[in-house]
Amino acid sequence: MTHTPFPDRRFAACLFDMDGTLLTSILAAERVWAAWARRHGLDVDTFLPTIHGVRCEDTVRRQNLPGIDVAAEVAWVTEAEITDTEGVAPIPGAPAFLASLHPDRWAVVTSASRALATVRLAAAGLPVPAVMVTAEDVERGKPAPDGYQLAARRLGVAAEDCLVFEDAPAGIAAGEAAGAAVLVITATHSHPVASSHPVVADYQGLQIPLR
Repeated sequence: MTHTPFPDRRFAACLFDMDGTLLTSILAAERVWAAWARRHGLDVDTFLPTIHGVRCEDTVRRQNLPGIDVAAEVAWVTEAEITDTEGVAPIPGAPAFLASLHPDRWAVVTSASRALATVRLAAAGLPVPAVMVTAEDVERGKPAPDGYQLAARRLGVAAEDCLVFEDAPAGIAAGEAAGAAVLVITATHSHPVASSHPVVADYQGLQIPLR
């Protein structure tokens, strides 16, 4: 069975978030961040829901921890996440869906570092795209639109003509701010999602008309 969430539109390109959208890395990410939180005396259960969809640097800074070296903390978390890929897997249907797209018509826009994004895509058996915007490429991370706008420019299209695939509130807000259409992927969600955007569980049977 196929389904087309935007039957009346054709898009110039598809812009994908990575974690929670193309692949699941929740178990690995939460293992690392839980260890980091315990090191700094944070309440793990309260802290973990705040890490998804935003840059590592932004998460560290938000804690307002006295006397820390932000760059060193980011390096610690990044190295730990690169090392821990157990449980990283593709969202159902994602490999075939990406394979159906022309390489010049899609990009990844992630809050992860380039090194981490490359490792996680490989662990999930997904290709590294020709255009990949990572944490190092923008001054403002999600929910700012910078990453999606930059990816569209690198593909030679307008962000307003793109479809953004997202799972997290910060990323959804970034896609909206970029002027793009947004499709919400819920494969990794544990609770129902209330969204003004079309919502699909995964990529199985998904059809997105491109120009």
